[in-house]
Amino acid sequence: MSGPMRLRFFWVITVFVFSAMASTVANADVEFKIPRSTVVELQDNKSNRTYPIFIKLPKSYRANTKASYPVIYLLDGSYAFQVVSGGTRFPMNSGVMEQAIIVAISYSKGSKGASSRVRDYTPYLAEDWKLETGKAGQHADFINDTVFTYMENNYRVKGMHRTLVGNSLGGLFSAYVLFTRPNMFSSYIIGSPSVWFRDNAILSEPVVKPKTPVKVFLAVGELERPEYGERQNMVEGAQKLAQKITLQNDNQVNLKFTLIGEATHATAFPTTTIQGVDWLYASKPHVKAQQ
Repeated sequence: MSGPMRLRFFWVITVFVFSAMASTVANADVEFKIPRSTVVELQDNKSNRTYPIFIKLPKSYRANTKASYPVIYLLDGSYAFQVVSGGTRFPMNSGVMEQAIIVAISYSKGSKGASSRVRDYTPYLAEDWKLETGKAGQHADFINDTVFTYMENNYRVKGMHRTLVGNSLGGLFSAYVLFTRPNMFSSYIIGSPSVWFRDNAILSEPVVKPKTPVKVFLAVGELERPEYGERQNMVEGAQKLAQKITLQNDNQVNLKFTLIGEATHATAFPTTTIQGVDWLYASKPHVKAQQ
């Protein structure tokens, strides 16, 4: 290559590299958006509170115009939506997991997350708490009457094929719904439930027998104990909850209870929810290969 040609080649490469760098810088402030997702706001007519609802459609939704899909409903929406969307994207897109619509219910507008979740996820009044408690029944009504109705009117949902995912206080809420209105959902993923709330009151909750079969995936981190720095013995609470479900389900509840290895209360949820969704929605059951 002659001198002038080498110089021209050098400048072409230089321009290309700096153009690429400029493009990267120009796009550095662009927010990442979850594909095929949207946000709507729905009002609870009883409380007049408004809740952002995050909705993600499966990859095949627009192409398969005659297909209907199960719905996975998530509590603690602003956190759980990102976890479940990311964790299910490859297995659902690759066909090893049934495709589903993901719906995440966030905290009421204008309130801090802690006050909204404590109010909406606790089934009982606790007078010694500074934050409002005891509105789980009302929040369940909102989900049943408003969120379900919106999804049924606007999307191709698959009948009663619904899953509720709740963690911590959301796990307490999920257990409360399971005991009081079990067939509101066809399956539940209950992570690290706050059984301890108001002196384990959930363990004395009267149980409504399911009219149709229900599946429950219950999990807790094996380090969710006081000796590992947790304030409550979440493992013992989850074990007692599993026992209550087993003894009072009238053989209508298929329960799977799992300890998440080396997980604390802060880290157990992602593993809990992905393993739970896989247990419920795997295209084929996981069977150990013959040696």
